[in-house]
Amino acid sequence: MAQNTDSVGTGRRKTASARVRLAPGTGKIVVNGRAFEVYFPLESQRMAVLLPFVTTSTTGKFDVRVNVGGGGPSGQAGAVRHGIARALLEVDAAHRPLLKAEGLLRRDPRMKERKKYGQPGARKRFQFSKR
Repeated sequence: MAQNTDSVGTGRRKTASARVRLAPGTGKIVVNGRAFEVYFPLESQRMAVLLPFVTTSTTGKFDVRVNVGGGGPSGQAGAVRHGIARALLEVDAAHRPLLKAEGLLRRDPRMKERKKYGQPGARKRFQFSKR
């Protein structure tokens, strides 16, 4: 049986969760069965996803397969970035100081605040009427 050389990383951001597989290759990225450029149409999202590769100077050295779900496009891009950074650690632990300095290994803890009862949103109150 062939040895599986894929490195796996799980990334999370807001309510999005991404499972990332890195394999030695030419830099092809597939997200949920679609091309990376099609799935993330905004340049800012694509730059965010590629940041771990740029930081570690490994752009174009790995093929990436991603399964991502939950949240919106921005949260999914952050989750994929987190997953790629974790998978790169599995490939080579020497990348850790670079990724850590850039803040790519930290799971962004910011979440949406829950709506409270008796008011229209998390912080917004209904209009006050004195009379």
